[in-house]
Amino acid sequence: MKTVEPATSASFSTAQTGRSVRSYCQGMLPLTAKLEPWIAELCQSTILPELAQKQGSPLNVLNTQPFERNAKALYDVAEAQGLEFDVYFARKANKCLAFVETAKNQGYGVDTASIQELQQVLDNQVPPEKIICTAAVKSEALLRLCIKSGVTIAVDHLDELMQIVILAEQLKQRADIAVRLSGFQHQGARLLSRFGFDLDEIRPLIEDLQNASPHCLQYLNLIGVHFHLDGYCQAQRVSAIQQLLPLIDELRSRDFPVRFLDIGGGFPMSYLESETEWDTFWQTHRRALLGEHRPLTYRNHGLGLTLVEGTLIGKPNCYPYYQSPVQANWLEGILTSECEAGTIADSLRKRQIQLRCEPGRSLLDGCGFTAARVEFRKQQPTGDWLIGLSMNRTQCRTSSDDFLVDPLLIPATEESLLPRTPAGISGYLVGAYCTESELLCLRKLQFPHGVGIGDLIVFPNTAGYFMHFLESRSHQFPLAQNVVYDNDTNQAELDSVETYL
Repeated sequence: MKTVEPATSASFSTAQTGRSVRSYCQGMLPLTAKLEPWIAELCQSTILPELAQKQGSPLNVLNTQPFERNAKALYDVAEAQGLEFDVYFARKANKCLAFVETAKNQGYGVDTASIQELQQVLDNQVPPEKIICTAAVKSEALLRLCIKSGVTIAVDHLDELMQIVILAEQLKQRADIAVRLSGFQHQGARLLSRFGFDLDEIRPLIEDLQNASPHCLQYLNLIGVHFHLDGYCQAQRVSAIQQLLPLIDELRSRDFPVRFLDIGGGFPMSYLESETEWDTFWQTHRRALLGEHRPLTYRNHGLGLTLVEGTLIGKPNCYPYYQSPVQANWLEGILTSECEAGTIADSLRKRQIQLRCEPGRSLLDGCGFTAARVEFRKQQPTGDWLIGLSMNRTQCRTSSDDFLVDPLLIPATEESLLPRTPAGISGYLVGAYCTESELLCLRKLQFPHGVGIGDLIVFPNTAGYFMHFLESRSHQFPLAQNVVYDNDTNQAELDSVETYL
């Protein structure tokens, strides 16, 4: 990574004002962010604005220390249960190679979802046995690279399976595979998914391969079973594991060397400090949509809810920013759930099966933020203000309708050509794309001390998905730079992924 030398011509500091870094911006109903100490400290120093001036806006700032802490907590839970266990970091959640390097150094695995992700991970000397490819669509070139390099492939459907057989035969090399499965029974319903073979179909398929196509099997090394479930429900994971254990027994009885069960990702995390704030926001937002409270969102946007003949229908189209239990505690709840004559952990341990998982977002909890410069303030006829930032909404957004975490505002202390707005204004953060819908936050925000050109807006805890999942270069805007910050040395370096872009 290339060391970034901060510029020295600007001076920003909330410390100079004596105010908290949180005091300059809040939601009309606050949704207070959990803040890692390194983020709070950096936002109150001169280092961040100097980096932003040097590297441009927006800027992604990352730190790998929380990544190690979050992974270790998962390993500790598994170790307490006496399980063989491995974490495979879902790289799709963040493209920066600092996390790949950390995973390699700490002995974790890496989950890749494209040929570019895989090639970069291989270039960084991650051992092939520590890599799995779970790409939703796998090209022939990607499958070929997996087979040649010895990377395990999570096989999703019959076309993929047969293509692997053909390529492995051409390469004269067996392919390591894990069969991805779906269609589990849970509380009287089936957990349908676009990913994986249906559980009811896998046994006939295996029988057909053994009986009618034994030639194919000499090119396949079936070493694992795998699933991916949408959402964050513990009980659904328990149901899936319970239904896969008999399948593992059967596959082993048929001489398939299954040695791991991979439960995918979707480990929940919380972005917010307060469950009460989260519940209050949604209760009040529903009242606003019903006309019983002033709107909390731009033009009373429903965030997934729609008013139809006096009734709200739909469900929130937003990540559950407050959840409990989360991360290691959530995993522990799965492992200690009842199964067979004991617990899930007992059943896995009895079979000497390795448990694997592929978290992304939850491993990146606390690992980064996105900062952008205020370029204009514009008051609307309604009285609300639009605060224009040098960024676009793809640079802090996933498939959720909104980022439901209060941003931070860091005031500029150098003189601007234009004065700050009056104190106590409220309004919305808007971005650089030329559309009416280009809002960076749909929630209405208030600015007790006003807003000035050159202020920085910080979106906390964006390392997991928000930075990179949807980022776009429309209008030919450059992508945000990514710097890795070491809070022990106060040094920042450009992440080495920049050499691939």
